[in-house]
Amino acid sequence: MTVLLLAGLALVIGAIVLALIALRPLQSPVPLDRRRPPVDQPDSQLSRFAGAIGRAMDRYLQRRPMRFLNQQVLETAGVKLSQAEVYLLVILAGVTGLLLGWALLAPVIGVLLLLLSPAAAHLVVSFLTGRRRRRFDAQLGDTLQLLTGGLRAGHSILRAIDAAATEADSPTSEEMRRIVAETSLGKDLLASLMDTSERMQNEDFAWIAQAIQINREVGGDLADVLDQVGHTIRERTEIKGHIRALAAEGKFSAYILAALPFGIALMLTVVSPGYVDPLFTKPLGWVMLGGAAVMMTIGGLWLRKIIDLKF
Repeated sequence: MTVLLLAGLALVIGAIVLALIALRPLQSPVPLDRRRPPVDQPDSQLSRFAGAIGRAMDRYLQRRPMRFLNQQVLETAGVKLSQAEVYLLVILAGVTGLLLGWALLAPVIGVLLLLLSPAAAHLVVSFLTGRRRRRFDAQLGDTLQLLTGGLRAGHSILRAIDAAATEADSPTSEEMRRIVAETSLGKDLLASLMDTSERMQNEDFAWIAQAIQINREVGGDLADVLDQVGHTIRERTEIKGHIRALAAEGKFSAYILAALPFGIALMLTVVSPGYVDPLFTKPLGWVMLGGAAVMMTIGGLWLRKIIDLKF
């Protein structure tokens, strides 16, 4: 009897749902946000407060320019934020680290995290800069092919650079677009190309700039010259790959040695809670941590010098 009642109740509910679906008004296929006129949403109090702080920081930096993480460095790294916004993020990260370290670990850890926030920002920007430069170097062969193709099609060198800016990937497209913009504003082409090579720290691109300048002075087939330069650059890139492969084992060993103290400290903390607490609560422990940080810094720089091969 109970089963029949439940089945009847399910049939009634299903019939009601079907009736509601069948009798609902027809909806337009046009999305709702396209059927209503756009309305500007007012900024929240938090957005206005953050904007006011950003503008105040920007005015302060205009009065007192700082070289640390300036706009040129951020542009080289591909960071789309202004210097004032980066400074605000660094300050916010430092204050957050101070509060978390003070509350969860020890006051000295909070102060250390506050002091390390600018160093961490510098490391992040340096990593982004190195990655962007490596990508620019890896795309240089394709960039040369785009330039020679544009020259053989009858375009001028500036028009070929403009075409490369349109067809190439980032960061090559951004740098080529910057060269076109600078030359359009009256800057010499050679100076713009050399600035790009210095900004990307790329000797191969400096060769390209010199080849273009020599061709502009003495004439000749620039496409053939760039083909020869591209052949030389590809051979250098192959040699670089071999050297990186041979140095990979040393780099991996350096990474393991650098991470070993932190791994041991984490293991001791998990296996025996409280074992490493004197390092953070006793003055002698603070001295030991400072000495360890100094020795690890020296060792890290030493290992970096060993595995950083110049070619």
